[in-house]
Amino acid sequence: MIINANDRILFTGDSITDCGRVRENADHLGFGYAALTAAHLQARLVAPNLKIFNRGISGNRVRDLLGRVEADCLALKPTVVSILIGINDTWRRFENGDAIDAAAFERDYRALLEKIAGELKARVVLLEPFLLHVPADRFAWREDLNPKIDVTRKLALEFGVELLPLDGLFAQAATQAPPAFWAGDGVHPSAAGHALITETWLENAGLP
Repeated sequence: MIINANDRILFTGDSITDCGRVRENADHLGFGYAALTAAHLQARLVAPNLKIFNRGISGNRVRDLLGRVEADCLALKPTVVSILIGINDTWRRFENGDAIDAAAFERDYRALLEKIAGELKARVVLLEPFLLHVPADRFAWREDLNPKIDVTRKLALEFGVELLPLDGLFAQAATQAPPAFWAGDGVHPSAAGHALITETWLENAGLP
């Protein structure tokens, strides 16, 4: 995936992407990997015309992204769409019993990608959902999350789009420092965790 100086890049997803962005300011990028990646892209490309959006919303599931695809994706006319979604599709099951099985997750995610492919000439990168086993009860989430990670990988292959294998990357990182160093609750990245996502995104864009 090559980033050009005149690209319009959209980061979308859940709280990991949202990361405290100010909703009243359409140009605010939050305080996580989206903002960090944007800063590096702008500095390295020296591209004042590069336009970057963050439309992550905390708590969103894949069906929420599908429901707001017109206003928060297509209307922005991005040339690059970066999607990180899926952990809430698992979390809700363990939080309040609101389960979404892998088949429904796949149906909605495919519909989202079909909408983007049908109406935009955009390069797409899927960031797979990830989970670290801290606290210890997070390990039980694997039964639900792993099939959704498999769906994300399957759809990346089916649609011919980029995939960032974040679950494996965070697992590898957790062999170098305790899991809580990367994500204190196993889900929401620390500053180091956000930097890991940014480094991976930039490497995929040929900007190590």
